[in-house]
Amino acid sequence: MTDNTARHAQNQRAQHLLSQMTLDEKLAQIVGFWDKGDGEAVAPLQGEFEGPTTFTAATTRGLGHLTRVYGTRPVDPAERAAWLWNEQRRIVRETRLGIPMLVHEECLTGLSAWQAATFPTPLAWGASFNAPLVQRMGALIGESMRQLGIHQGLAPVLDVVRDPRWGRVEECIAEDPYTVGTIGTAYVQGLQSQGIHATLKHFVGYSASQSGRNFGPVHAGPREIADVLLPPFEMAIRDGGVRSVMHAYTEIDGIPVAANPHYLTDLLRDQWGFDGVVVADYFGVAFLNRLHHTASSLEDAAHQALTAGVDIELPTGDAYLAPLRQGIVEGRIDEALVDRAVLRALTQKAELGLLDETFDEEPPTNITLDSAEHRAVARQLAEESVVLLSNSGVLPLTHTPQRLAVIGPNADRISAMFGCYSFVNHVLSIQEGYDTGIEVPTLHDALATEFPGATISHTPGCGIEDDDTSGFAEATALAGDSDLTVLVLGDQAGLFGRGTVGEGCDRDSLELPGVQRQLAEAVLATGKPVIIVLLTGRPYVVGWALEQAGAVVQAFFPGEEGAAAVTGVLSGRINPSGRLPVSLPRSTGAQPYTYLHPRLGGDSDVTNLSTQPVRPFGFGLSYTTFEHSTPNVAGTTPKDGLTVTVDVTNTGDKTGQEVVHLYARDVIGSVTRPVAQLIGFTRVELHPGQQATVTFTVPPTLLSFTNAAMQRIVEPGEFHLWTGNSAQPARQHTSITLVGEPHTVQSSDALTTTIHTTVHEAELASQL
Repeated sequence: MTDNTARHAQNQRAQHLLSQMTLDEKLAQIVGFWDKGDGEAVAPLQGEFEGPTTFTAATTRGLGHLTRVYGTRPVDPAERAAWLWNEQRRIVRETRLGIPMLVHEECLTGLSAWQAATFPTPLAWGASFNAPLVQRMGALIGESMRQLGIHQGLAPVLDVVRDPRWGRVEECIAEDPYTVGTIGTAYVQGLQSQGIHATLKHFVGYSASQSGRNFGPVHAGPREIADVLLPPFEMAIRDGGVRSVMHAYTEIDGIPVAANPHYLTDLLRDQWGFDGVVVADYFGVAFLNRLHHTASSLEDAAHQALTAGVDIELPTGDAYLAPLRQGIVEGRIDEALVDRAVLRALTQKAELGLLDETFDEEPPTNITLDSAEHRAVARQLAEESVVLLSNSGVLPLTHTPQRLAVIGPNADRISAMFGCYSFVNHVLSIQEGYDTGIEVPTLHDALATEFPGATISHTPGCGIEDDDTSGFAEATALAGDSDLTVLVLGDQAGLFGRGTVGEGCDRDSLELPGVQRQLAEAVLATGKPVIIVLLTGRPYVVGWALEQAGAVVQAFFPGEEGAAAVTGVLSGRINPSGRLPVSLPRSTGAQPYTYLHPRLGGDSDVTNLSTQPVRPFGFGLSYTTFEHSTPNVAGTTPKDGLTVTVDVTNTGDKTGQEVVHLYARDVIGSVTRPVAQLIGFTRVELHPGQQATVTFTVPPTLLSFTNAAMQRIVEPGEFHLWTGNSAQPARQHTSITLVGEPHTVQSSDALTTTIHTTVHEAELASQL
């Protein structure tokens, strides 16, 4: 049966069910229920809303979604699965229509459940520039979810980083929309290959908030939204076939997205052809009344959201149950709006096979959520995401230091390895009496394993965010008595002010939190060699460290296998190949900054202040060297796209992986154009002397922009192109001039560059 035929049959079945439903049965299918207790605050303003008092009361007429069965508190997965199967059986057997519940969970860095594998944070996915590996990770996460009876995952986040002060930067993939779209689509494809529906977050504009504040208003213009913020979502919908989208909390130009039919219906469905479900971000419908004050009541909020195209209210039915019912019964709201949402909800359940599910089989009992395969992928992703920011020659440590000092607040903390949406930091941080459920070495542990012959001494020196400097004396004494110091600094991910980064943990300053910089300067002042390791969820202002430390290593919350990945880079067991997915800022005052700026968005003679980052997007050092030839480019007219070929040679004496970026600059445009724009990337591993020929086939879509008439076009004219591993213009650039009429981008135009790589021995090999 073809996809279109199957979809038609599923829709027909959903329509038949809909025709049999009472109003209350319909409303039950477009809401969730969340069994949460006091103190379990893992969503914004969670305590402000009250649903049905018992699960049984909430399910008498069926239920659309069951919210976070495994991810609200630590539960034994086998015991919870047994409970879930029993409740699903009850729903099937005891409700009139017997429609099972759809179970959803968070899964941004792995399934957010006790004992489940926890992978690197999305910024690390971006640093890896390895979409196939992220797809493999997504498939493993989906496999775990399917085993537990989960149907939908609330990931990936496709917000493009616009301001590193924003707390949720660590949930994002990159500041570049093409990187976000390519890697995010890979995650969608991996998750959905296991029969789990992915959910794109947060559609759209959330990351462009005023002053980097969570929920802040968005003042982005229509071209910025069209050319920067929307492309990742379009890629995941058109190329990834994603089945669910979550609206953003934010307002754009005064209109909350949850009540904006332009985005949720006109663009998403009518223009892009999305035919899945749109779910509310938690309490997002009620926020139209409680926070945005654009709805006079919860009934009005429900009406606005349904009209705009929000099908499912999550995590509970604060607006879509009693308030919506009253509006329909009293004639203020057309029940057809509910029918539209219910039809989509039931079609989704049909797609997932839920309408045929009886749950008569026994639930799983032998459950492994952190297998050797999970850990192998977590390890590779961590290894490929570690970025070497500076190196005076101290790395790699080919000889074991006799006396090694391990200093810093993140040197021996498990939670320092994980992002905000990891189970460790999202849930266990507010629970007592539970271990992590998974094996997580700290940097201190991993250094002892990596350098078994070293005498290792440790002290934190200071906390993450407090102003206590009483530990400085011990730290400097330890550094002074050692041959080498590894200084581990950075963040603690958390929620709503419980961390230095994460949801609701925004910053005024991009200096390292607390007194960490002062600690570093005190340790550096000892004159002994110092390697700084940053375990963070955002880029910080660390230009001073790049100048003073022997080496600086950046890891964006590298997950359960992250410590060994970092120490492997230090020892040279791993040749670093991670590249910055975000620019490393020069100063807090230079924000917001993006490498996608037009000419006057960077340094120029008409301003006295520099915005130039200390390390550009895509930057990362290696223990070997690579040389790129001048690209060879072919293309004729704006509708043709480009074919670009480049030779990449390992000119060093170590095997390494090069991340090859292809950048373009539209020299003259009818609107201002970025000075650089990534239009393709790939990874290639080369032995000393080996050469790879990389061919990029670039569709016209990636040369396009939204013009003054809000048309997406490719204009004729000159383009500069270069390859490298960062957005910094390369010496080996080339130019091409496209002639002919402007090309209006068509819905049939490809969104992704295709890449072919051939590795062969170079003539250089005989000389090495």
